[in-house]
Amino acid sequence: MTKILEIMNASPVIPVLSFKSAEEAVQVCRALYGAGLKVLEITLRHESGLAAIAAVKKDLPADAVVGAGTVLTPEIAKNAKEAGAAFGVSPGFTEELAKAVKELDWPFLPGVATLSEAMQAKEWGFTELKFFPAAVSGGPAFLKAVGSVLPELTFCPTGGISSDTAEDYRSLPNVVTVGGSWLTPRGIDGEIHLNLDLD
Repeated sequence: MTKILEIMNASPVIPVLSFKSAEEAVQVCRALYGAGLKVLEITLRHESGLAAIAAVKKDLPADAVVGAGTVLTPEIAKNAKEAGAAFGVSPGFTEELAKAVKELDWPFLPGVATLSEAMQAKEWGFTELKFFPAAVSGGPAFLKAVGSVLPELTFCPTGGISSDTAEDYRSLPNVVTVGGSWLTPRGIDGEIHLNLDLD
């Protein structure tokens, strides 16, 4: 897969994952892949993020699409791609980051939270966007309004989405998938407990 829209269309939900170790990442991602989720976003919030991406990429079958989340700078983007991430996701966006991912020729999902940011991303050549944080930035009503003025944009809303609200987003014509961390909550014991409720 070379285009971000193809990646987005490959799964109705993209798990947003945060791991403490590469070993934990492999164990959890095996279970998610076994449940039919082949697109996985491993965030770079922990030092183990790049190692987790490399380990999962090596462990899972070739049709698994492992991406990097929380890509904040050009350096992080370069390191994530080198670790084997097939795509990148950012909670926000800067011109510097836009130029970097274009130069890397790397499928990328920039984050926006306002109409102005969506228009700016479009000017920079990005028509597939992450809407973050979705729940506190207007939710489905915002995306419906954006669709009326910028119908060429496609979104992956993330942030505050649950199994109860996912379909409210997915029913919109400008949404093809949602990002969610509800699939892998971390319990009070510190361990990840899978919740494979995709609806």
